[in-house]
Amino acid sequence: MSHVAVLGSGSWGTAFSQVLADAGTDVVLWGRRAALCEAIDRTHENPDYLPGVRLPEQVRATSDPRRALAGAQVVVLALPAQTLGTSLGQLREHLPASAVLLSLAKGVELGTCRRMSEVVQDVTGAAAEQVAVLTGPNLAGEIAARQPSASVVACADEQVAARLQEACFTPYFRPYTNTDVVGCELAGAVKNVIALAVGMTAGMGLGDNAKASLITRGLAETSRLGLELGADPMTFAGLAGLGDLVATCYSPLSRNRGLGERLGRGMSVDEASAATGQTAEGVKTAESVLELARRHGVEMPITEQVVRVVREGAAPREAVGALMLRSTKAER
Repeated sequence: MSHVAVLGSGSWGTAFSQVLADAGTDVVLWGRRAALCEAIDRTHENPDYLPGVRLPEQVRATSDPRRALAGAQVVVLALPAQTLGTSLGQLREHLPASAVLLSLAKGVELGTCRRMSEVVQDVTGAAAEQVAVLTGPNLAGEIAARQPSASVVACADEQVAARLQEACFTPYFRPYTNTDVVGCELAGAVKNVIALAVGMTAGMGLGDNAKASLITRGLAETSRLGLELGADPMTFAGLAGLGDLVATCYSPLSRNRGLGERLGRGMSVDEASAATGQTAEGVKTAESVLELARRHGVEMPITEQVVRVVREGAAPREAVGALMLRSTKAER
């Protein structure tokens, strides 16, 4: 695999470009801002998102989509979940017809409730076997520092997943393959919502019992939704499920955890989002996940309370109280 295009010059797109280059691939990183791309290409550093991280020489950057995508065998989509469809529509004419499309986005689209692979297929016309997702405990700052991490490459075509696995396998980044695209994507989307809830408890000064309870019951509601949509239950016990959930809920590097903490300390959603500085996907994904669950008759009480806070202005303490006072039942 000689040429990969990475669309999106934020922290995760930049860090994954490093992974690909360290695995022996030539990478062209595309971003909308010409000045940032010129700085990356000149200094081999992303000063806005990963300052101080020296990128390999094999990583080049450009704001010209034609240059980035020309001859790419793999196109990595490191774009925000809620604008992925719009961005792909604008770039579609430059996409090589035979390229594998690898999504790094974690979310469910507002309004349509489409998973990211569904968005990619619908916008580009690509077959399911041509679309893959990468997910798992992928905190960009740690990966950019070449700290050990494992991940999951999921695709309906196992051979495509194996090709992508080889393309990003390094001594510090260990990818596994999976064919359960549905389960991997749902786990990656819902964990951001649960991380908001865990962050709120931290911001309110609540302890580890509360956090552990939210993580565990959050995993339960993610699994319920996944099973209803045909996912493999084992996916939620793996890196895409439990692994990503734990990292996102506990790490100070997690945007969603951090934004949740600010909400717990009394900030408004707008204030917390501005202070976070980067996209925290859980804020918008919470609403679309809840709508998806309701369409399929799946109960997701934690997600429902997060929506009450981020969309309806409910106080985090009120949301916690509503969860604690729900009717008692057997654990399942």
